[in-house]
Amino acid sequence: MAAFVGVALFSTQASAQGDNSHTPIVNESPDQPNILWIYIEDTNAWMSCYGDTVVETPNIDQLASEGVRFDRAYMTSGVCSPTRSAIITGMYQTSIGAHEHYSSFSVWRGNVMEVWEPNHIGVKTISEIMQASNYYTFNEGKFHYNFVFDPDELYHRHGANGYKGAKDGTEWSGRKPGQPFFGQIQLVGGKYRNPKKVVEIDDVPVPAIYPDHPVIRYAIANHYNTILELDRELGEIVDGLKRDGLYDNTVIFFFSDHGSLMPRSKQFLYEEGIRVPFILKGPNVPVGKVRKDLVSGIDISATTLAFANINVPDNMHGMNMMAEDFHRDYILAARDRCDFTIDRIRAINTGRYKYIRNFMTDKPYMQPNYRTNSPLMQHMHNEYEAGNLNETQARFFGPERPAEELYDLQNDPGETNNLVHSHHRKHAIQLAKHRDILYRWIIETDDKGRFPESDNALRAVIDRWGEDAVNKEYKRVR
Repeated sequence: MAAFVGVALFSTQASAQGDNSHTPIVNESPDQPNILWIYIEDTNAWMSCYGDTVVETPNIDQLASEGVRFDRAYMTSGVCSPTRSAIITGMYQTSIGAHEHYSSFSVWRGNVMEVWEPNHIGVKTISEIMQASNYYTFNEGKFHYNFVFDPDELYHRHGANGYKGAKDGTEWSGRKPGQPFFGQIQLVGGKYRNPKKVVEIDDVPVPAIYPDHPVIRYAIANHYNTILELDRELGEIVDGLKRDGLYDNTVIFFFSDHGSLMPRSKQFLYEEGIRVPFILKGPNVPVGKVRKDLVSGIDISATTLAFANINVPDNMHGMNMMAEDFHRDYILAARDRCDFTIDRIRAINTGRYKYIRNFMTDKPYMQPNYRTNSPLMQHMHNEYEAGNLNETQARFFGPERPAEELYDLQNDPGETNNLVHSHHRKHAIQLAKHRDILYRWIIETDDKGRFPESDNALRAVIDRWGEDAVNKEYKRVR
């Protein structure tokens, strides 16, 4: 991997204990960049800088014009805690046992678990590495890491979601004079409740995979309105950085953890679930550039270290996306248990083709989940039962699903024409290629999703969700 900058500001030395760990040593420099992750929840790239015409997002557009806009950025999961676990470690969540959503939690929403399954990962997080390199670290918002950690060890400061104005020790204002910071500001994005109704239901397009109905239109319009709130919040953060004279020397990563709350988005591995907005801006970042190559959320980790001039540990799967020799042959995404819903799905995206492997074909796509009783999901289920959905719309709400799916993203960006049984030779070749990539990846990265959860892990899920945990896998511990 090519170095990102020419002059290293850190060296390494063996630890006093004589083990094989390394401690970064800081060479003080006024040019050491600050690094800020603006971390958004549940948001698709429905923004004007991405070509969307429903809303104008001037602050997001301005950030993109000052840096690099990535058009093919993907997260490693369609739900938050596995994604967050992967990004903060630079490793696939499946390799560190962090793939099951809301796992390794001893306390969940105030409920102390009677039993739980602690996951001690044995690797340093990005925030710990940055702390060792003399960075002030903070996290304004959620953690949701599926492993055992002490927030006071990962961050000098941590608080509730959102930007606090960098006052009275919040955000970057708690650091020592001249000390660089590594921070995360968590914005609720698509989860923003009761956003101002700027976009009305008649203003939005409806994708062909959904019926054109006011309930669907409301969900789409609401997501646009949350993006307008997001744009406003971004403006506040940028204004705070400029006020404190930090903007020009701060590398900003602006990205979402996964897609929106639409039925086929969140928790699933279709494009709308894992393809996210991602903008990178800061010193040594090209201005006004658009990249269309594949990048993964785990690359945020290695790229962050590269900007701080810290060598990327060998255990990381992430790569420095700004290196001259950066290239990804494929993107991998994984879905496992989400809340109480047990599943296992893997996806391989090579740019033009997407391969999805459904390992649990005994379960329908829309098996019981935490959104089952929402108005949107109830509407879709009712329309399916009434026979009002066309073949494409009904497929996702039916009782069966295929073991494999293959889509030509160039000709079928909506992923509606499954090519697994296509008679065309080129499709058969692609199917074999993607199968091979996935099975090699499973072995080479030690995908722990191929093993069932422990009894204590399942008991913890029942403790959280009670009778909602209806899958047959729970029977052995009830």
